[in-house]
Amino acid sequence: MSVAIIHSRAVLGVEALAVTVEIHISSGLPGFAIVGMPETAVRESKDRVRSAILNSGLEFPAKRITVNLAPADLPKTGGRYDFAIAMGILAASGQVDGRKLAGVELLGELALGGGLRKVFGMIPSIRAAARQQRLIVLPDGNREEMNLVGYEGSHAVGDLAEFVAHLLQDNDLAKPDPDEASPACNCHHAVDLIRGHEAAKRALLVAAAGNHNLLMIGPPGSGKTLLANSLARLLPPLDAEEAMEVASIRSVSNVRGQCPSWFCRPVRAPHHSATVPALVGGGSKAQPGEISLAHRGLLFLDELTEFKPSVLETLREPLESGEITISRANYRLRFPARFQLVAAMNPCPCGYAGDTRNECRCSQDRIDRYLGRISGPLLDRLDLVIEVPALSHAELLAAPNTADPLSPEILRNRVGACRELQQGRSAVLNSELRGEELERTCRLSPKLNRWLADTLERLSLSARAAHRILRVARTIADLEGSEEIREQHLLEAVSYRRCRILRSLFR
Repeated sequence: MSVAIIHSRAVLGVEALAVTVEIHISSGLPGFAIVGMPETAVRESKDRVRSAILNSGLEFPAKRITVNLAPADLPKTGGRYDFAIAMGILAASGQVDGRKLAGVELLGELALGGGLRKVFGMIPSIRAAARQQRLIVLPDGNREEMNLVGYEGSHAVGDLAEFVAHLLQDNDLAKPDPDEASPACNCHHAVDLIRGHEAAKRALLVAAAGNHNLLMIGPPGSGKTLLANSLARLLPPLDAEEAMEVASIRSVSNVRGQCPSWFCRPVRAPHHSATVPALVGGGSKAQPGEISLAHRGLLFLDELTEFKPSVLETLREPLESGEITISRANYRLRFPARFQLVAAMNPCPCGYAGDTRNECRCSQDRIDRYLGRISGPLLDRLDLVIEVPALSHAELLAAPNTADPLSPEILRNRVGACRELQQGRSAVLNSELRGEELERTCRLSPKLNRWLADTLERLSLSARAAHRILRVARTIADLEGSEEIREQHLLEAVSYRRCRILRSLFR
């Protein structure tokens, strides 16, 4: 047999596309050519493959070898095709039975000694193989991803010789063990470390319960970052499907979360110097950005006004749609980006506008220019805007109140119960309510309808802001156990859009 066909996978965005590795061995001067739009790392695989085969005690044919990676118009990157190319050469040269490789996908980078190294993007590849009911063999270093997916047709091997022995002697290969997939998520932040800030704690509870976007405005050192971290730890762990979505993005990005558990919600906090590709994705190799790495989790933007306005404006579409489409000359990709935005900023350049203990040194024009870096359309997409004032030294040094109704365990239980209620009622969280489902779930009495219409007119709020007020009011009603949205729920929801700094921005 001089021709062998092996199946593999390429990763483009968060999708794993099928790649056919065709190997032809012919007479003539010894040579090794790889075609099919390979990049440098793929072209260099011929040296890795030759050394791995020889060091595994196998024969490398001294003939003309041609490797074709199809489809030819799909870019091929990395060393993920080494394993498939090596097995194709062995099958084409008759050292193994190529029929046993029919319907089997092979992925892995070869070491010179024949070992298999871990490659990125394995979770989408395993899931794609499962959908097509194909066996897939991957490096032992990717066993954690294999255990997480739990596909019975996936196997892990340590080196080339082990897999050849399996084909020749029918030895067993490692199978997924779901019990070792991931430890439990236990990275809860100590919410009881927060002193004072009762109004801010209430806003955190509402934001966590309904997955609402939150902006905190306050002087330096007032506790905005601590509050943001506490919100992240109030969120419940990911369910199985959400964990798989997040794991797929991490897998193609070669990024692990802060917690060893795959079921812990991601928290991303990019620096304010981040560029547009770093935040929303793209680049020469089409990698997911920070908003996709924060999918199903929290994106914390500290010092919001220090981000470039052009970077912040790219958040507007994904905040509404929950995804980002990257269009470039060479590709057009869609990345999931259903994240919860939490931002923090100072009220002015010096940070002390409105502070009772420190005098602000900024002129009004300078404050206006500073706040003007945040556009109206972006603010329109924020559900809650709160002020976080500086605490007195007495409040900072006060002992924690163990009987506090807003203690960490109580807060987490209330958030979990509220989210379960929303999922059971509409199959989505309140922040994701749209169209007819929004009208049905957030229906108001005629009296409240008239009151809300007058309030919206008086505050000059947009239709988008009106819908966000209704969603927040629905979450507040759910927290209080009310089937209907009442006046006090609407009043609290509207109050989150009446921040003093926010009013000065549009005066």
